[in-house]
Amino acid sequence: MKDDGKARPTFPARLPVAPRSVAVRAPQARVSQPARALVQPLARPAVKPAVVLRPTAPGGLGMDSSAVRAAMVRKIQAQGVSHAGVLAALQAVERHRFVDSALVNQAYEDTSLPIGLGQTISKPGVVARMIELLCAGHGGKLGRVLEIGTGCGYQAAVLAQVAHEVYSIERLRGLHEKARENLRAFRVSNLHLLFGDGMLGYPRGAPYAAIIAAAGGNDIPQAWIDQLAVGGRLVAPAVTAAGKQNLVVVDKTATGTVRTELEAVFFVPLKSGIA
Repeated sequence: MKDDGKARPTFPARLPVAPRSVAVRAPQARVSQPARALVQPLARPAVKPAVVLRPTAPGGLGMDSSAVRAAMVRKIQAQGVSHAGVLAALQAVERHRFVDSALVNQAYEDTSLPIGLGQTISKPGVVARMIELLCAGHGGKLGRVLEIGTGCGYQAAVLAQVAHEVYSIERLRGLHEKARENLRAFRVSNLHLLFGDGMLGYPRGAPYAAIIAAAGGNDIPQAWIDQLAVGGRLVAPAVTAAGKQNLVVVDKTATGTVRTELEAVFFVPLKSGIA
């Protein structure tokens, strides 16, 4: 990835926060000139297994065995996920370190789990499906990626395995702090955590080779489209014309966007502002 000369925040980064009584309403940024995608479509090469992300001190939760993660990865592979880099990333990231200790025994089941503040950690199968869609048609790692909705930090850690640089933004301060705590010991140098309104994206990091969202709204915010690079791809849940929430893929070309609606999904609602 080429250096575009923009100043990048160091980890963990924060967005400027207005006083709590004032709604944050930054103007939407637009890509003034067609920016080229950071990753060009190539033939998919074999991807070497990723290095397991382990904290500097043992967690002592009894779920450290790679065999436990390998069983989860096999189940997800059986569901149709085949991208070698995505499967290696799931094997590398210890999901049990991102859930509450009372739920640790369910960490490697293909299920969503509560993480507090009315939010959940997505099913690993859904995480894998969405990231595989981002990676489709690309060789090697993605360029710069924007994640909307950090949550507990698990998906951000997986993204950091398949991308050169990840910006992850969370609107709930409690979850932002939880993600910082969960990820601190892993020392993921290419991951930047931001606290702010995800519906506005993060213009300072644009353009992005890929954008992924962990919450679904009535439609895809225009700010996200504007911040996507030409040749880039966005994957997010959104309400379709049929009134149901589906997984939506938006590909940005030099002449516009191409929208594809896929299977039905169920994500927490996309909201504006910070809390």
